[in-house]
Amino acid sequence: MGRICEGLPISEGIAIGPVLQVRWGVPEVPHETVPESRVDEEVERFHAARAWAAERLEGVRDRTAKRLGAMEARIFDPQLLMLDDVEVVEGTVRYIRENHLTAPRAFEWRMLELQARWMRTSNPMVLDRLNDLEDLLVRVLHRLLDLPEPGDLTGDGAGAIVVARNLTPSLTVQMDHSRVLGIATDLGTRTSHWAILARSMDIPAVGGLVDISRRIVGNEDAIVDGRVGRVILDPSERERAVFVERKVRIRAWEDGLPELARLDPVTLDGQPIALRANLDLPGEAVRARDHGAEGVGLFRTEFLVVGRSSMPEEEEQYESYRQVLAVFPRQPVFIRTYDLGGDKFPMFLHMPAEENPFLGWRAIRVCLDNLDLFRPQLRAVLRATAHGDVRILLPLVNDVEEVVRVRELLAEEEEHLRREGQPFSPGYKLGCLVETPAAALHAVELARHCDFFSLGTNDLVQYTLAVDRTNARLAHLYNAFHPAVIRQLHLVSRVGRAAGIEVSACGEMASDPLGTFLLLGLGITALSVSWPSLPEVKKVIRSVRIEDARAAARKALAAPTPRDVIRALANGIGEAVDLSGFSGRWSQSLT
Repeated sequence: MGRICEGLPISEGIAIGPVLQVRWGVPEVPHETVPESRVDEEVERFHAARAWAAERLEGVRDRTAKRLGAMEARIFDPQLLMLDDVEVVEGTVRYIRENHLTAPRAFEWRMLELQARWMRTSNPMVLDRLNDLEDLLVRVLHRLLDLPEPGDLTGDGAGAIVVARNLTPSLTVQMDHSRVLGIATDLGTRTSHWAILARSMDIPAVGGLVDISRRIVGNEDAIVDGRVGRVILDPSERERAVFVERKVRIRAWEDGLPELARLDPVTLDGQPIALRANLDLPGEAVRARDHGAEGVGLFRTEFLVVGRSSMPEEEEQYESYRQVLAVFPRQPVFIRTYDLGGDKFPMFLHMPAEENPFLGWRAIRVCLDNLDLFRPQLRAVLRATAHGDVRILLPLVNDVEEVVRVRELLAEEEEHLRREGQPFSPGYKLGCLVETPAAALHAVELARHCDFFSLGTNDLVQYTLAVDRTNARLAHLYNAFHPAVIRQLHLVSRVGRAAGIEVSACGEMASDPLGTFLLLGLGITALSVSWPSLPEVKKVIRSVRIEDARAAARKALAAPTPRDVIRALANGIGEAVDLSGFSGRWSQSLT
């Protein structure tokens, strides 16, 4: 058996190859001073390095825009802003003039001082800012010390799995997918800037592995499973065989994708299922459609604000929404309002330090407290309703008053749009994500104010089990098949049917074959998954009977433990689906 490392899913896909360990970091800077006569020279040298770094970053940003798109390229804006930041520039110059430090020593001191200050806060955006700071620090110091630029991630030119403590956006964007087969890092979450780029580049990646960079012995191979967040170091022959078989199946699915995309997601006994896609960026819409999506069940809008120093204009938001609706003009597009907080904060929001940010100022709470941010988004979404079936999805709702307040704001913005002569459709729908036990237990009241429910199973599991889903050390405790979770899913499904509103599921659970089977059995017949998972999920749907799913769900609801739940579902699905061919975390626990 290989050494299994559990982490966080960053970018979907699986890959195997030799490990290429990347040790990039801050170079050693000698402690040197200069005489008074050279102070001006060192200041000029610092400004020249700053200008050079800005030029290089602008070049990287432009190449990223051409290769991946304008949204992805914007990830480099924070570093460019940091180069002109008064605290960075004046602080460095002051150290040169007052302490007679060399330019590299003064710059290092100032950046490390800022790093130490940020690390003392509990602001969730600090990890990405620290990552940007370190990227910038390395780039400028290499210039000042006449060192070659970091960034060779190709090794001897052969395909490899990059293993590192962490990565930066500029390192990631230089990767060649034909040579970098996968990524595994100690640090990093799904919202890290380098992670967003890895997804856009279709490179399988796992982050949050804690210590994988220290576990590398040398000359070993690794398997990266970006779907579930697992890396296997020095895999056994059996593990390699399972990987090869899965790759063959994935290749077969890809070859048959055009045909599969045209097939309806319907069970063997004729139950139609609405199968939609989760999107992180507008550019993913075309790929989702080509993979057979029947609309968008979750369009995350944080890409518009995270990493920015100013709020996006209404027009920019409207164009992003319209771009997706142009791909799905006759199918529903669920646009989630800003789900900020936790680990996602734009730089222009002055966030309070919080001990437990995932239990703090998050999602709808942030929006209702920042109407200057929220109103332009509501206006942009309303304008987008003129181009298709828009459904507005509110995150982390616990109270009907939150829904009522949003309806009031929408009514006010509708009136403004009418006076301005801006077209919109009044037939849009408004609903909420059910992702806390409070919302699940309060579903009857919420249903009176919502046009639909969407089950956010990722957060529902997290908040039900009190397990941080981004904490790799607790990965073994995060289980979507816990009886407390599935009973809440059942409750919400029943409430939705009684109220006559759609209940869909858009979390990771719907991408797992047993999760799909369970949700169908609980009466949830609208699923939304990441676009690469669409073929797998459709294949499961077309391989099972809804009656078998209902029978298995009844047994699962009576099961006392997560393993008993999984066993009931596995027995119910029987040989209809070969679970060994899938990469779902819980499905694999039985194989």
